[in-house]
Amino acid sequence: MPFEKTPGWLDWYAGPSKPRFTVPEGAVDAHCHVFGPGAEFPFAPERKYTPCDASKQQLYALRDRLGFARNVIVQATCHGADNRAMVDALAHSGGRARGIATVRRDVADVELRAMHEAGVRGVRFNFVKRLVDFTPKDELLEIADRIEGFGWHVVIYFESVDLPELWDFFTALPTTIVVDHMGRPDVSKPLDGPEFALFVRFMQEHPNVWSKVTCPERLSISGPPALNGEQNAYRDVVPFARHIVETFPDRVLWGTDWPHPNLKSHMPDDGLLVDFIPHIAPTKELQRKLLVDNPMRLYWPELTREKQQ
Repeated sequence: MPFEKTPGWLDWYAGPSKPRFTVPEGAVDAHCHVFGPGAEFPFAPERKYTPCDASKQQLYALRDRLGFARNVIVQATCHGADNRAMVDALAHSGGRARGIATVRRDVADVELRAMHEAGVRGVRFNFVKRLVDFTPKDELLEIADRIEGFGWHVVIYFESVDLPELWDFFTALPTTIVVDHMGRPDVSKPLDGPEFALFVRFMQEHPNVWSKVTCPERLSISGPPALNGEQNAYRDVVPFARHIVETFPDRVLWGTDWPHPNLKSHMPDDGLLVDFIPHIAPTKELQRKLLVDNPMRLYWPELTREKQQ
């Protein structure tokens, strides 16, 4: 049965430009998604939105066009805890993709083991109220304790204003923690203001916390070149992302967020998003850490160990 997209849904940009910035060899797009296709992998009945189709073949074609070698595919909320679309994409990646799953308390150990063998390396806890229903924190902590045995980590998605109330829960998690999109800072506020300073302190005090410096298209008020007429896209996000990259160079990741779910104002050109990278990681050393060394250490540690031997 065909599905109807959420009204106003923006489909992903089908003609991305070739980036001017050349990513280093072995670069990893460490945050992206697949949607369906809905006819093959139906969307969850409890979903908050119905997206466009965005297949594994289209994701991997984008990877090649942008010059990346690998992907980390994050389970999309529209699929709930049904990870089949994401796991199928891993199975067809030739070992060039890892996954982040969404699971519930009743997930069986045999299912976790099968996902691990498929390439899953973490679970995502989403605290953005407009996207998911509330999950009791004791249930999430139980899940974190179970996945720790597989060497997985926890990805957390929240909005900056909610960090104070979530701080104690986050610091109780037993695993490495990866924060999506720098905790969604309000870039209209000062870089040294209390809200962003709290996030920086969160990373300073807890060396198990990493951050993705992703999604300037979500955070920006100034907007992309097509809207502001400037070459430097999303310029108001640059100081925040660059501060995180330069302060925590060994604990940062970058990704496209393709196919950019739930954007309302515009759909970004993924080639221009790649050109954003040298503004936030201005040296070759920082670029290599952000795009190669860090994601490989987190998602393909076995290959990292082989190179060191």
